[in-house]
Amino acid sequence: MAPEWSRFLIIPRHAYRDVFRSKLFTAYFALSFIWPLVCVILIYLRHNVSALVIMKLHISELLQIDASFFQMYTIVQGTISFFLAMLVGPQQVSRDLTNNALPLYLCRPFSRAEYVVGKMSIVVILLSAITWAPGLLLFLLQSSLEGWSWLAENIWIASAIFLGSLVWILLLALLTQAISAWVKWRVAARAALIGLFFIPSVFSELINQIFETRWGNIMSLSALIRNVWAGLFGSFVRQTSQIQEYRNGQIIREALMTEPPLWVSWLMLFLICATCLWLLSRKVKAYEVVK
Repeated sequence: MAPEWSRFLIIPRHAYRDVFRSKLFTAYFALSFIWPLVCVILIYLRHNVSALVIMKLHISELLQIDASFFQMYTIVQGTISFFLAMLVGPQQVSRDLTNNALPLYLCRPFSRAEYVVGKMSIVVILLSAITWAPGLLLFLLQSSLEGWSWLAENIWIASAIFLGSLVWILLLALLTQAISAWVKWRVAARAALIGLFFIPSVFSELINQIFETRWGNIMSLSALIRNVWAGLFGSFVRQTSQIQEYRNGQIIREALMTEPPLWVSWLMLFLICATCLWLLSRKVKAYEVVK
């Protein structure tokens, strides 16, 4: 019998056998490492003078390897991981509910919490492999080439990569499993996941335009995580734009567009995750009472 602390890992171990049978998924998973490879090349070129001479490039023409570079890495890999989660996540719980397999899990020494954590870990482990794990390796590569003084001054970037990726991964894992528990048709579940991100974003932009504010962004998941990432990487600015209305060459009205405070974005993400856990707890039961 597996140790109690690692019992939940039985679920992803068996799930990956089925997941990687799909050629589409395997190809997409392999392609998701292209951007980290590009970042490795950019870091290497910045510290290799002979390669720059051969390619006739000046160091000023390359990207600065700083917090903004790793923020860009996190955004790109975060976008890729969204579609990866969409491919693998929505069918995990729904398959067990459709086939009445939950009693088979829960009649063994396997709790509801272990079942939920096991299903989430299918998404968490896969997304970790393409987000914060390569990101920290890139950070270590840059540190080894730049020197330990750079590492000491920028160690906070490593924590931003890890924490920013982890928040995004947990959000996607909870969303995909909650949708999977309530929407049993896989295609509809994937459509629901896409809709949760894009439909509220449209409404939030309408609110922002009508009321000349940025508080509508609290309805947009993409805006919330974008602000959280900006806060972690030190690029968050509350005042994003300024509206001026002129008449006869004079300013008659002026409005400042400010983003919600960072704590609001963190709070909204926490509430969304808590709601997903509540929805999962309503469905993950050994037996379902039908009225």
